[in-house]
Amino acid sequence: MVTIRLARGGAKKRPFYHIVVTDSRQRRDSGYIERVGYFNPVARGQETRLHVETARVEHWLGQGAATSERVAKLLKEAGKAAAA
Repeated sequence: MVTIRLARGGAKKRPFYHIVVTDSRQRRDSGYIERVGYFNPVARGQETRLHVETARVEHWLGQGAATSERVAKLLKEAGKAAAA
């Protein structure tokens, strides 16, 4: 099954996550099909906290991909930001 979830990057105590489309059987940080955005939980000042390519996410959801709980919350947040 294809899933949309977070893949961790960044340094120790400085997390950075890529939002990726991957096979659910893959490990968290291993190979992925497509990278569709990123999430920076420790963004400060002018840094971008969340970036999502909504067209690609909608494409994968249309193909039957599932989202993780955290990614679903982030997509909801991105939708609100786009509407504002």
